[in-house]
Amino acid sequence: MAVAVTKIPAELKSKFDELESRGKYPKRLSMLVPALHIAQEHYGWISGDAVAAVAEFLGVPENYVKGCASFYSMFFMDKPGKYVIQVCHNATCQLLGAEDIIAHLEEKLGVETGKTTPDGKFTVLAVECLAACGRGPVIQINNREYHENMNIRKVDELLETLK
Repeated sequence: MAVAVTKIPAELKSKFDELESRGKYPKRLSMLVPALHIAQEHYGWISGDAVAAVAEFLGVPENYVKGCASFYSMFFMDKPGKYVIQVCHNATCQLLGAEDIIAHLEEKLGVETGKTTPDGKFTVLAVECLAACGRGPVIQINNREYHENMNIRKVDELLETLK
């Protein structure tokens, strides 16, 4: 008799079950993006284990899950740094100096945009919009801390607080 092997850790399964119990999703597949958020929070990124767990939960092929996750910029397909620095570089933020801030971060941290510093501390991302066009340039740290009207001096001060 074969024993079912699950790829979903108990804590993660509990969170998936709670998601499903909300009754908001008419079809199981419509939970894909929320399940990816939950898996990313659990693993810290969309690792192979995260993909496998979401695929098992939804009953879809892993390639389907990976294809969806890789489409959206909010999912990390590689392990991010401790601090993910998102710099809005949409039109308004560009006009207000976002590209100078991105170049400064690359030089100061020694990392290209989209990459993580060798010590695993910082990931720098250029993102399309952080929804504050009237207060740009805008930087967001770990999807939680929001910093508006940024300039090079403020960026340096911010980096000092993250050490």
